[in-house]
Amino acid sequence: MVETAPGAAPGDGAGVAYPAHWEADVVLRDGGVAHVRPIRPQDAPAVHAFHDAQSAESVYLRFFAPLPHLSEKDVARFTQVDYVNRVGLVATLGDDIVGIARYDRTKGTSAEVAFNISDAHQGRGLGSVLLEHLTVAARERGITRFVAEVLPQNRKMMTVFTEAGYEVAHGYEDGVISLAFDISPTENSARVRESREHRAESRSMRGLLNPRSVVVVGASRDPDSIGHRLLENIRAGGFTGAVHAVNQAFEVQGVTSHSRVTDAPGPIDLAVVAVPADAVEDVVRDCARAGVRGLVVVSAGFAETGEQGRRRQDQLVRLARANGMRVVGPNSFGVVNNDPLVSLNASLAPNLPPAGRFGLFSQSGALGIAVLDSAARRSLGVSTFVSAGNRADVSGNDVMQYWLDDTSTDAVGLYLESIGNPRKFTRIARRLARAKPVIVVKSGVSSFGVPPGHAVRASRLPREALDEMLRQSGVIRVENVHQLFDVAQLVVHQPLPQGPRVAVVTNSDALGVLAADACTSWGLEVTHGPVALPSTATAQEFREALSLAFADPDVDSVVVGFIPPLVTLDIDVATAVAEVAGASEKACVATFLGMRGVTDALSSGARTVPAYPTPEDSVRALVSATRYSQWRQRDRGNRVAPGPIYRDAAQAVVAAAAPLTPDGVWLTNPQSAELLAAYGIELWPSFPVRTADEAVAAAVRVGYPVVLKSTAEGLRHRADLGAVRLDIGREDQLHEAFAEMYDRLRALGADVFAVQAMAPAGLACVVRSTEDPLFGPVVEFGVGGPPTELLGDVARRFPPLREGDVADLVRSVRAAPLLFGHRGAAPVDVDALEDLIARLSVLADELPQVAYLELNPVVVSTRGLAVLDAGIRLAEPPGRTDTDQRRLPG
Repeated sequence: MVETAPGAAPGDGAGVAYPAHWEADVVLRDGGVAHVRPIRPQDAPAVHAFHDAQSAESVYLRFFAPLPHLSEKDVARFTQVDYVNRVGLVATLGDDIVGIARYDRTKGTSAEVAFNISDAHQGRGLGSVLLEHLTVAARERGITRFVAEVLPQNRKMMTVFTEAGYEVAHGYEDGVISLAFDISPTENSARVRESREHRAESRSMRGLLNPRSVVVVGASRDPDSIGHRLLENIRAGGFTGAVHAVNQAFEVQGVTSHSRVTDAPGPIDLAVVAVPADAVEDVVRDCARAGVRGLVVVSAGFAETGEQGRRRQDQLVRLARANGMRVVGPNSFGVVNNDPLVSLNASLAPNLPPAGRFGLFSQSGALGIAVLDSAARRSLGVSTFVSAGNRADVSGNDVMQYWLDDTSTDAVGLYLESIGNPRKFTRIARRLARAKPVIVVKSGVSSFGVPPGHAVRASRLPREALDEMLRQSGVIRVENVHQLFDVAQLVVHQPLPQGPRVAVVTNSDALGVLAADACTSWGLEVTHGPVALPSTATAQEFREALSLAFADPDVDSVVVGFIPPLVTLDIDVATAVAEVAGASEKACVATFLGMRGVTDALSSGARTVPAYPTPEDSVRALVSATRYSQWRQRDRGNRVAPGPIYRDAAQAVVAAAAPLTPDGVWLTNPQSAELLAAYGIELWPSFPVRTADEAVAAAVRVGYPVVLKSTAEGLRHRADLGAVRLDIGREDQLHEAFAEMYDRLRALGADVFAVQAMAPAGLACVVRSTEDPLFGPVVEFGVGGPPTELLGDVARRFPPLREGDVADLVRSVRAAPLLFGHRGAAPVDVDALEDLIARLSVLADELPQVAYLELNPVVVSTRGLAVLDAGIRLAEPPGRTDTDQRRLPG
């Protein structure tokens, strides 16, 4: 049955297919998971069951009347919709419907909305989630405004609307409150959504890392089996909660064993699964019946093995989420929480680093042992550790959400083999990096190659894009695990450097020179020293020299180097270094022969001084910490919001080009001008001409002086090939220029030219945007000509941008000095350039159909700028990984 909503044209929704892309798994306020999908006619029995289970009060608040049972006609109307003018969404848990939301178009672009949440699941945030998803569906169908009627006593539903981040108008009549609001996304609605997403995902991770009870499924008596080692490590680690085992044996390692998870005394928070891959699905179903909240799947044999394994992995995640569970893995190395109140070692690592303030995440199961072992060798304390394996569900994004709230973690490190959702990653990482250092090792720097088992879209961007994304996020990018811990032991134990000024104090001229050279080569300033004490210097002499270095107001951090002669004990000097450094708020790193990591000798002060085997290692770590500190100190400004912007006009241009294909369509010059104008970007008019007389007529129209240029692909902007003639001031000059260019270029088939007004003198720049399948919208900037075309001097940033991001983008290209008065030239209008980039970034962020946009050249003069040419291709968007609604990947 297809109904036509009042005010809609008959048949508007006829023939619309079931919108499967509206289906999503979502994390709720309490950390559990629900599935959101469009309602279907076959949901009729479940809708009856849902309604019959509701309290009389809930029914009255929804329907404004007592309604113990729904009629078949009512249920048919609710479940049989057209997915255009009448839309219904349901939230499900297992086979049960736990929430219903719907809209009915009333007239034009307005729709009435209503919600009904199961009594048993109220307070979990289902109403907010359903509103988010219903809003996105409505916008897709051309709805711009929601209206609702709510009884005054229905405070929970009023809160759902008023706290969604929209401007809600209220009215009251006949005992009913009417609400109305525009559903266009706003910065406030995005902030509300992201805050809710953070709290929900953080809580879901808290359930995995802070369980009160654990069951090991596959806990064998065989000491060489994975299940045996997992159970052994949990027990040996001193887990403070209840431990259960599932195996056919009666007892395993002194723990009573059960045949199934449902046989174990509950409740059970976490199941660690180590059974053959083909048995995992049955285990998940058993865990669902037992009410388990989360799974760590150590079992291999999933997507890393091929297509059959991928299907098995997809089914695992689908089944777990449908029953409210999150999944770490499969092919995971396990999870660790060193908090003494938890003491959980649900991993394959027999020996853990000491408890500390550093959080670790690793995608690679194979490297999980190496990562933890490296931390242990350095005595670097770890708070929590998660190995995501194939990261079919839980990813680094989830763990970063947890670390944002975790008071036991001061800095974090991530070993990433792939990034499935870079847009969300940069959003969360930026927020986390504002409070805690985020150190990332990303393998596969030569490409965006994806390891087996990881589902990642292909990117069209060069590998440099990832580095630029991480820099924009404030992430400390390192090359390997060795450097990861070099930086970690500094940022965990020392204050962040407040600037680039460094003192160098050693007892060796050679060591001092090495340290000073390393500082200079990486952009630090040696403002004190290098001071080289005699090789026979005593601990007291070191103490005095270091005291002078730390007291120097022109010093932000201190590099210490010591090679022990026979007459001096390392421990005495190390104690002096630790005590002097501990009395200061300046950062300190040390190179002591034979010492590395966190040592007792260098921990005798108020804080530990990290030790490195070479001065280059210590300085590299110091440089990373200094750059991160400078990023954190900078004010990034507000999210760019240039105005006015006419979004309806822009959407009209896009709609006129529909239907779009993946290959897309290039806009004409007038269409490009119209789209750009909607975002406040003026494209200078250009008039195509085929004869000299047409060129003269165009010149009269725009006014002399003019430019004559070829429109042929490959010749545009190529003055060096005679395809552009500038500053033509008279009709006779235009006739002459046209004849010369025609004779030169017609053999190449380039017999169409364009006439355009001559722009003021300035610097030519290139500004682009690309819709990348993996990264989403990307904005690029470069100085025109050889810097961009020959040297590839192009910088990138990833919308949404802040004012500081735009400023960084302009200044990060190597040719940036040309903008600011290089060699006596007049500086150009950088403010106008930054405004243009800001506008383009908003366009790229809001219009995923813009697959490619290039403004070239943009001539920036001393006052203002001129956009002389534009190329815009619209295409069917690939779909962004980070959207206007909360949803788990997959």
